[in-house]
Amino acid sequence: MRRAGLVLASCLFTAVVQAGTPADNVLARGARDGATPAWAIVADTPIGWTRDCCTYARAIGVDAVLYQGEWNGNPQRVMVLNVSPRKLPTLAAEVQADRKRYLQHDPAGKVSGFVVRQRAMPCEATVYQGSDHVDDVVVFCDPGQASGVRLSWSMAFDDADPSRRALLDDFMQVVVATRWTRDATAPPMHGI
Repeated sequence: MRRAGLVLASCLFTAVVQAGTPADNVLARGARDGATPAWAIVADTPIGWTRDCCTYARAIGVDAVLYQGEWNGNPQRVMVLNVSPRKLPTLAAEVQADRKRYLQHDPAGKVSGFVVRQRAMPCEATVYQGSDHVDDVVVFCDPGQASGVRLSWSMAFDDADPSRRALLDDFMQVVVATRWTRDATAPPMHGI
């Protein structure tokens, strides 16, 4: 009897988690802004992670967050999505500027890159190993000139976190499944 109760509870939990994911899998949206078309970011969510575009994400000024358990405001172990206007001419320039800012902030930090195999758009990843013993992984992606934007996924974790490998696996699962698309359903921005 207890086993049947656990199975039922597991099914209910799965239904609740799936109910939190829109049918179209859109994680974040942005309205048309000048020459930049309205956009939507589609992303899969690993099991056990919570999607948020509109409560906690908005409160901290980002487009979306994915987190495990309850939201506690701690930046560690939270996947963060930022979508921003294209400012620099190339993805490589964007990555280099980010690395430069990081090393100016933490000259004793270490920086390394790794390959991201993303089929929908080019992406470049950086791992920052901070002198504060907090590591960050940041992946910049370029959905193309016509999008008018670049996007980044980031996540911080303690360098000795025993779940580091699993966190990185989940993070990369999200990154490689992320897609940018035009969003015909978004209203235009006025007064900006």
